Amino acid sequence: MFTGIDEVDWASLGHAYGPADDVPALLRGLASADPAERESALDGMYGAVHHQGDVYDSTLACIPFLLELVADPEVLDRGCIVELLTSIGCIDLCGDDEVDELDPEGAEFEDAANYAMAAAAVAAGADVFFGLLDDEDREVRLAAPGALASLHRDPTRVLLMLRERLTVETDSEVRLALVEAVGRIALRYESMRDEIVDWLEWLMGAAQDPSLRLASLAQLARCAPARLPRDVVVTVTGLLAELRRGVRGAALTVDGWRPADALEGLDALDLVDGFDPADLVDGARPGSGRSPFREPREEQRAGRGTAWADDLLRTLHGALDDRVDDRIALLTAQLRSPDWEQRADAVWMCGGLVRTWRGAYDEVVRLVGAQLADPEPRLREAAAAWLEGLFGLARPAADALAARVAEDPAPWAPDRTGGRYGVSSALLALTRAGDPRAVPALARALAEPELNSRLAYAIPYVADAGAPLVPLLCRRLGELPLDDELSEQAAPLLLALAHMRAVEALPEVLRVLRGAPAFRRQWVVDSALRAITAFGPAAGEAVGDLRALLSDGSVGLAASAARALWAVEGDAGPVLPRLRALLLAPDVHDRREAAWAVGAIGGAAVAAAPELRACLASEDLWLRVDAGVALSRVTGDAREALPVLVAAWRENRYTRLEIAECLAELGPVAPEAAPLLRSELARPRRHNVAEGSSGDHDIHHDEKLLALCRRALGHCGRGTAS
Repeated sequence: MFTGIDEVDWASLGHAYGPADDVPALLRGLASADPAERESALDGMYGAVHHQGDVYDSTLACIPFLLELVADPEVLDRGCIVELLTSIGCIDLCGDDEVDELDPEGAEFEDAANYAMAAAAVAAGADVFFGLLDDEDREVRLAAPGALASLHRDPTRVLLMLRERLTVETDSEVRLALVEAVGRIALRYESMRDEIVDWLEWLMGAAQDPSLRLASLAQLARCAPARLPRDVVVTVTGLLAELRRGVRGAALTVDGWRPADALEGLDALDLVDGFDPADLVDGARPGSGRSPFREPREEQRAGRGTAWADDLLRTLHGALDDRVDDRIALLTAQLRSPDWEQRADAVWMCGGLVRTWRGAYDEVVRLVGAQLADPEPRLREAAAAWLEGLFGLARPAADALAARVAEDPAPWAPDRTGGRYGVSSALLALTRAGDPRAVPALARALAEPELNSRLAYAIPYVADAGAPLVPLLCRRLGELPLDDELSEQAAPLLLALAHMRAVEALPEVLRVLRGAPAFRRQWVVDSALRAITAFGPAAGEAVGDLRALLSDGSVGLAASAARALWAVEGDAGPVLPRLRALLLAPDVHDRREAAWAVGAIGGAAVAAAPELRACLASEDLWLRVDAGVALSRVTGDAREALPVLVAAWRENRYTRLEIAECLAELGPVAPEAAPLLRSELARPRRHNVAEGSSGDHDIHHDEKLLALCRRALGHCGRGTAS
């Protein structure tokens, strides 16, 4: 082993952290008899030689030695090395990464060439993985099927070997890996898909092992969702029931399936909606590069007996994709399971579905709320954490949330304590749902030395029911030091006071306005101005401050001061000249600030219509939208700006909330706008879904968009037509 390793000029090669002269030691460490040394060497390979999936010249030089290691039965932990090789060789070049489209003089060309050479080198040695299908090491047998399906260039031979191995393999999770690898071949080779789908359908009916039938169903969903059985939810629910009976019967053996096998943990990929594990580099090492989202799920799964069932169900949910009714039915069945593990899995699966797709979720939300009373803390915490992102959609769970909050002596505790979710999620969810029962706990939270800012920002959602909180908010605001931390601490308090129109807080608001430190002054003063605007004519004491701010060097503050002064005095005359001048400013952001202020003033600012019309021709999309909305508000008619707004609606989905709010305010919808609103209501997918990211308010904003579309269409008596 390692013949020729010392003949490689490793120092002339590189990895993520410089010269690769340490790589021979890492390779030898992989073959060590010491488990700690093997683990350290593997970490080094992922951390430097294959850093974040990159392939360097040193990575290429390692491939022959890694292939030697997996072929030697004396080497321990070879399953991890198989996964490493799979990751190195499984880079698919496409689109902008095509070598012939890259600059041959640039670093991108070199990187792409390395990926291509790595794929070719690992594929050339992929025959070694055939010999691992019957290896004595279970971890090796788990890794080998995916390596063959992803890397070998003879898919017909691979398919034959995988199917043959399935007839003799007795380990439950290895059998699942074999079926998943078959599905991977169907996804990679369209010419083989029909044959594989036929086989999967046969396996669903022929296999006695319920986990194997569930795996077949999941792969069928990935490869040919149109051929899923009509009663897919009933089928899956029945299989889950069989799995429960199997795990509980310690002596049960079904077609080679041993419940004890299920007790050996399988590290699983966290899947978001529509995401499939085969779409990742198959060899992504379990436990490496953990995301903040993944950590709580892994903790929640700790000690689980059948974590792999979660993976199969996630694959099924991802494949069902936009079949929302089927997915809701499946989740409902999971949430009614007698096993807390299956219910916990279902709570996590709710996230991708509700975040991505619109639907009738009342029953799902109610059932998730019921988990708040479960004795298992991981299930309770997962349920509360999910509900906090639903806002108004969480109302079917309001009774359960209120009970959970009432039971806890300190429901405002930090969201994460000791690396786990805290129960403050229940109070946050109840507050965001607008439930008055949150108010007593919020009052106690406001009396705590440390302010929970997330709770404070949520206070406006309880609306008029939050009136008892005003004295506490005033006192807290009045006690804040006027130092560099003021911006962080004052902002949520000022927002809450503004939403409640709590004019009795004016002295405290003016104290902050006048004493704001230079650090983040604009943020503090702008928050104070919004509160004064909400107070209206009762805030007359602030007039002098507002007039002084009209000439402030910050355009944003000048615009906010103009709006506040109009709200207090009811006279647009003193503020319009300044705003009209700002609408002609060269800076796009300045013009947007001015357009926002003019639109807020409304009809009293109609004299600024010419400047707003000029902004409609701007190259900046958001300035066109802000100007169009403002022009509609000052003229009381959206028809003039409608072509601009319609074009923006189609060009950028994130403009839709602002545009829909304007249309809902103004009354009968013009014929050009009504089809857009109806189309939005008919869309099954949320308007703000973004690949690879999600925001805390995404669901709330999308639901608000739907409500505004219905309201706008209601003006013309046409209903929702959804």
